[in-house]
Amino acid sequence: MTGLTRRTFLGAAAGASAATVLGSQLASAATTPKGCFAGGTVYIGSYTSGANGHGLDVTTRSGAALNPVRTVPGITDTSWFDRSADGKTLYVTNEGDPNGYVSALNLADPAKPKLLNKVSSKGGAPTHLSVHSSQKYVLAANYSSGSVVVLPIQAGGKLGAATDLMTHHADTGQAHAHQVVNDPTGRWVLSVDLGADSVYVYSLDVATGKLSLHQQLKLPSGAGPRHLAFDRTGKFAYVLQELRPEVTVASWDAATGTLKALSVVPAVPAGSTGELYPGEITLSKDGKFAYTTVRGPNTLATFTVSGATLKLVSTVPTGGNWPRHVALDPSENWFYVSNQRSGTVTWLPRDPATGLPGAVAGSLSVGSVNSVYFAS
Repeated sequence: MTGLTRRTFLGAAAGASAATVLGSQLASAATTPKGCFAGGTVYIGSYTSGANGHGLDVTTRSGAALNPVRTVPGITDTSWFDRSADGKTLYVTNEGDPNGYVSALNLADPAKPKLLNKVSSKGGAPTHLSVHSSQKYVLAANYSSGSVVVLPIQAGGKLGAATDLMTHHADTGQAHAHQVVNDPTGRWVLSVDLGADSVYVYSLDVATGKLSLHQQLKLPSGAGPRHLAFDRTGKFAYVLQELRPEVTVASWDAATGTLKALSVVPAVPAGSTGELYPGEITLSKDGKFAYTTVRGPNTLATFTVSGATLKLVSTVPTGGNWPRHVALDPSENWFYVSNQRSGTVTWLPRDPATGLPGAVAGSLSVGSVNSVYFAS
């Protein structure tokens, strides 16, 4: 991890290798689904510090296809989204380094977000945020600073100055906080740190906005955990590793706030070589399937999910270079993949029965794209 900064990693040369499909008879069953959700507002984030990045774009859909975008001016390096439970406010990271910010935008008209304010993230390269389930705070992870910040939500959705900042420390190299979320009960806050090879568990005092460290789950050195996702029951968490193309399956005890690593599952087929850097993990609403992007081979991996059992069943090409993020649309009939280096968002159909993606059905050009967020 020594010397690995976010910008040097993002700028590293990408390898291109052929994607592999496991269980091709299943993958071929993924056909264009019927009843595709159309319309709605879609937000797209991209790096203004990258090639042709816009920052924050707004679009809609015609069928599955994304329409041409409209850029919201003045919102730089937008790299993550979350929304208040009432749908009235959108929060985005502005991934500046060394000085990062978090912006709050009013969604009275979802197609025309209006900036309410932006506040310091108290660190560099805030790469992820989430609205705490209490709806009183926005939590953000500062990648280059290896820290987690708590920002209070004020009347009308504006953000106040930080109420707390927790800084991680790596045994070797630098800490790099990559995600911060609360658990399904809302009682605990978990932060995944790529540089510290750890998942930190905090309690949050919702009255004061102060965090207290409860547990630090250390993963093997060099694993590089990036993001986690909870299963439908809230009893298991799947931790996607970036520096090793794997998913760590962990049990989660909400009563005691304890995360325990159980097993490790590859995110690529056996024998895969070259650059292998997983990007995002997400689960289907029914909890039966998990999906990850893998940069290098530029694939979307599908896993079957059953509690402590995670099984890789398919990998298919994303149709672009360096798939940083994947999102399912509200109907879960389509995947939308943000291919950062090719500057494209591609969409692939999803077979609801098998959970498997089909071939790429279309593409939209967005320079230095990093993520897609569905508002409706």
